[in-house]
Amino acid sequence: MNTVPRATHIRERPTARCPRTSVRGFLSWTLSVVEQEAPGGSRGTPGMNTVPRGAFRDSPAHGYDTRMADANLYDYELPPELIAQESLADRAAARLLVVDRATGGLQHRHVRDLPEILRRSDLLVVNDTRVVPARLIGRRVKTGGRWEGLFLRVDTASGAWELLASTRGRPEIGERVMLVGLDGADALSLTLVGRGGGGAWLAVPEGVESGATVEDMLHQVGRVPLPGYIRGGAEQPGDRERYQTVFARESGSAAAPTAGLHFDEPLLAELAARGIGRARVTLHVGLDTFRPIAVDRLDDHPMHTEWCECPAETVAAITATRAAGGRVVAVGTTATRTLETAARSGSLTAWSGPTDLFIRPGHQFRAVDCLLTNFHMPRTTLMVLVSTFASRELIARAYEEAIRERYRFLSYGDAMLIT
Repeated sequence: MNTVPRATHIRERPTARCPRTSVRGFLSWTLSVVEQEAPGGSRGTPGMNTVPRGAFRDSPAHGYDTRMADANLYDYELPPELIAQESLADRAAARLLVVDRATGGLQHRHVRDLPEILRRSDLLVVNDTRVVPARLIGRRVKTGGRWEGLFLRVDTASGAWELLASTRGRPEIGERVMLVGLDGADALSLTLVGRGGGGAWLAVPEGVESGATVEDMLHQVGRVPLPGYIRGGAEQPGDRERYQTVFARESGSAAAPTAGLHFDEPLLAELAARGIGRARVTLHVGLDTFRPIAVDRLDDHPMHTEWCECPAETVAAITATRAAGGRVVAVGTTATRTLETAARSGSLTAWSGPTDLFIRPGHQFRAVDCLLTNFHMPRTTLMVLVSTFASRELIARAYEEAIRERYRFLSYGDAMLIT
């Protein structure tokens, strides 16, 4: 066990924004889509499922230091060579940086050490969402130009698909897109019928077999929705299995809850044998996973809704864990947002529905005691979340240490446990 003394690598991070060269490519086609202008000509214009300015979004607590709302504070320079391009054959072999909030200490461990690190009566809360083959490839029928898209969800009001899209020029409402299957042949057409929030499109599939579900159609034409920073999003053999958690069961995500990728069945069995419990929540990962913070102040960052559920049995398990002196260990930022959404009223209750919760400085954590998470992109809401859970200074020092020790970053990378 390697321990990093508290005094090691403590220094104030510069508040000037880091060069965007490495970050510009972090989502490849996905980032270019998110940064397209929303309807009306301005990026981030409130639209469908967007929280308008002035709506309730977990207002900062009394005494909140407004200087912490500067988005530049959550920036850092990520060396591109540290972005993991392949998953590990042994999921639990990933490195684990243990961050102690009480002492400021850092320890270098591995995910397989979790049964030793966690305590008997602790409770792991995992996100059981299942990634759908959401990456779409096709061509615009009108121009023949290449078209790429990312399925987000079905719009409940219209039944249309909500998706991000990238292509040359500016498509028009009413245009058709021909999607190609995994064999490269024409398979399914979409008609663009409207615009959603944040530059998203609404599209209706055509030529669908009777009785076919959305998931059936996606399995016919969709690819694994790898982020663009992994091989430009190109799928390779094994990605369909590796970009899915072993406890995935509820289909609906456009991206994996990546902290959960480190678990395999032997590790789960060992955790259970040590008296460490497991409960589930669901959050279907959508648009906000891909959206960088493009404003100067956190208060001005628009949050879109993502559907989540915290079932009654999970609330009961958390209540029992707390009564026994155990800790609630959220596996990932998505599990954290779901639990904190369910506790928004001040006490944890069962919850099912959309969440727009933006966890930022001033948020009071009510449901989560520890957080297992991957290393995140600079200047994102995920960096803000982990910095709020620990502190900006401690997270900056931990990231500096991870970069110095050549940890692997992002979706297929290593992990951090904040206790």
